[in-house]
Amino acid sequence: MKLDILVFGAHPDDAELGAGGTIAKEIALGKKVGIVDLTRGELGTRGSAEIRDKESAAAAIVLGVAVRENLKFRDGFFVNDETHQFEIIKMIRKYQPHTVLCNAIDDRHIDHGKGSKLVSDACFLSGLRRIETKIGGENQVEWRPKLVYHYIQWKNLTPDFVVDISDFIEFKTNAILAYTSQFHDPNSNEPETPISSKTFIESVHYRAKDLGRLIGVDYGEGFTVERVIAVDSLEHLI
Repeated sequence: MKLDILVFGAHPDDAELGAGGTIAKEIALGKKVGIVDLTRGELGTRGSAEIRDKESAAAAIVLGVAVRENLKFRDGFFVNDETHQFEIIKMIRKYQPHTVLCNAIDDRHIDHGKGSKLVSDACFLSGLRRIETKIGGENQVEWRPKLVYHYIQWKNLTPDFVVDISDFIEFKTNAILAYTSQFHDPNSNEPETPISSKTFIESVHYRAKDLGRLIGVDYGEGFTVERVIAVDSLEHLI
């Protein structure tokens, strides 16, 4: 299956929190979008890996993504090395996306910055034909995504561009809330975390409102880039 956009997240829920509105919008525009989670989030304070598996599947249905995979890297301990890069390269070559979205370049959780660099490096390496990979015993051909964008997560990074998600904020919210074990539940007896407070989902909304304010719309999601942004006209970002 060839995808237009492939979204990577170090943990299940990263894609939804960072780019859920953009994912839903692109799908509504007719794009094929997939998500690849690097880990199962097994070190999370609340819930379990098995619960997160079910929650991520439910969130994928809310957003309408074409496919969702999990590479089952070690939560907290994966590294940017040849072994992990090859697994990312296999996904890139399998789905041949035009655009890749991945974790924030710098963030509170150490896996986010690591995941960001790992995916970015793999996107480049995937375009080298002398790197040989196979899936299901069949050789893959080289493929390099044209665009790599990093969504913004915990830290308030300055975006290089903002996507208008005004019509898709509810999709984003509902996809996030599919992770019922992770967010506020007054009946839960599990320990509190930075994202389980009653105000966290409110913070997702007011950040989206603030990013929207920057471009004159109701809600937005911000992204950073590693290269100069090109436009094919004064109206269209490419």
